[in-house]
Amino acid sequence: MKTYLITDPSYYGSTPDTLESALDVIYSHRFPDFVLFRDKQTPEYADLAHTFITLSRQYKIPHVLLHGDYLLAHELKADGVHFTSTQFDEITEAKKLGLYAVISTHSYEEALKAQALGADAITYSPIFTSPNKGEPKGLEDLKEIVDKIEIPIFALGGITTEEQINAVKECGAYGFASIRYFI
Repeated sequence: MKTYLITDPSYYGSTPDTLESALDVIYSHRFPDFVLFRDKQTPEYADLAHTFITLSRQYKIPHVLLHGDYLLAHELKADGVHFTSTQFDEITEAKKLGLYAVISTHSYEEALKAQALGADAITYSPIFTSPNKGEPKGLEDLKEIVDKIEIPIFALGGITTEEQINAVKECGAYGFASIRYFI
């Protein structure tokens, strides 16, 4: 099962030093397959993204992604981009640049649309209770989506324990994505 770390400035800070320090701690005891730099607040996103990519490369993280900005991901030589559920129209452009494209989905219709547009993978959420993310979809819903969609699906939302990871694995998910699990 693939592991997907997503950053949040409340845990990683919003300066190069705090980001680097937090990543050093996490990467020294966990080795995720995918990592996403996500910070919706900072005006210094490009500088922090550069720090994130550089450090992730030093630790030999296999897939380094940026959030929402495929042009910046291409410019900084990230492996890919993770789009929000309002950015379906950007998948094709990211693929033209050779980027790995992940998009957030919250319904079967969105998952199907992502697949049709050529996304490499999706996150499907929230599976479990997660702060400010609405009613959880649950494991049965996840299993249903996994059975219907052909591209890889990362379960996302409230995944913080080994028991939850095993449960989404049993549903056939390609992997799980989390902020808090990696802290």
